Amino acid sequence: QVQLVESGGGSVQAGGSLSLACAASGVTYRFNCMGWFRQGPGKEREGVAAIDTGGSAAYYADSVKDRFTISQDYAKNTVFLLMNSLKPEDTGMYYCAARLGYSCPGTWYLSSAYGFWGQGIQVTVSS
Repeated sequence: QVQLVESGGGSVQAGGSLSLACAASGVTYRFNCMGWFRQGPGKEREGVAAIDTGGSAAYYADSVKDRFTISQDYAKNTVFLLMNSLKPEDTGMYYCAARLGYSCPGTWYLSSAYGFWGQGIQVTVSS
């Protein structure tokens, strides 16, 4: 059974940093694209960042560009999200997502393009 398990997260004051990790288990193959989504209070789920696992090309939402960094440990089938200069509007539930069959470009930000999801982890940024 495929599982994506997020870790990290928590609470931090504005301007601080947090790091998330997503470990894939129960797989005997490599996902082509892995990403992070978030859903704030009263908001729709939105794509935050994604990475092509084959070549490590990274994609970011404009709202997090230059503050967040997505990376991977290819051997461990794990992706990370380092979040710096956090703002209260970054608050929300963060979800790891993964897909097979095609890489990230063009659709990385669409939740419907991913077939595997983690359970989510809370990130709270206070002002």
